[in-house]
Amino acid sequence: MTRSLLLVHTDPDSDREYLRERGAELQTDLGVLTVPEDAEPGDSLETHLGEEFRVRRLRGPDLFDHYERTGAPMLPRDVGLIVGETGARAGDTVLDAGTGTGVLASYLARLGAEVVTYEVDSEFADVARDNVRLGGVADAVDVRTGDVTDELDALADREPGFDLVTLDTADAPTVVARAPALLRRGGFLAVYSPFVEDAREVALAARDAGLDGVETVETIQRELDVGDRGTRPDTAGVGHSGYLTFARSISNRGN
Repeated sequence: MTRSLLLVHTDPDSDREYLRERGAELQTDLGVLTVPEDAEPGDSLETHLGEEFRVRRLRGPDLFDHYERTGAPMLPRDVGLIVGETGARAGDTVLDAGTGTGVLASYLARLGAEVVTYEVDSEFADVARDNVRLGGVADAVDVRTGDVTDELDALADREPGFDLVTLDTADAPTVVARAPALLRRGGFLAVYSPFVEDAREVALAARDAGLDGVETVETIQRELDVGDRGTRPDTAGVGHSGYLTFARSISNRGN
């Protein structure tokens, strides 16, 4: 049973919501609330000031909204493209690098994948461990402190190889060059790049490595502003988030 729950204030004009574990305490200007150990989605709870919160089941987007951040996490739309383009599913083994907040690793784990993720910054890695525990996926996400490029030989010896390799690191081309040794036959590579120059280097490395179906896309999403006068794209939002490069292994490793 996932111990974390979403607590949403019942005032329709309020956007107050908090992620807490069963047994944890919530302290806000709306009062103090201790989440019961037996709390379940749908329950109604009150602070000591009589403010009501409704309990909701934790969903993927709640991780993005409520995980402690150590930088800019990958946006849900980018995660969605990775899942859609690679077909990530339960039972997959995933090698991830550039853990950051742990959003991508947690999304994949909630699908049922087993994730090994590397983060070079030890403080970031500690935050990611706390986040995946809060997200209820600590058993499926192995957060390792270190540079994945130092572990490529050992990771390449893992049998039968990874179903998916996801990268959000400056040294991604180095890992991409070793992707055929890391991926099992038909496995996918997905690389997030913040700058187009980085995306180019990744794409070239994937081609040089002999990966199949190399494709780079820009992720853009425009929110619509629906008003009394009409509907138009929101001029305040930032539609661009980054570049994603996908490729697939055609090696003879695994099944």
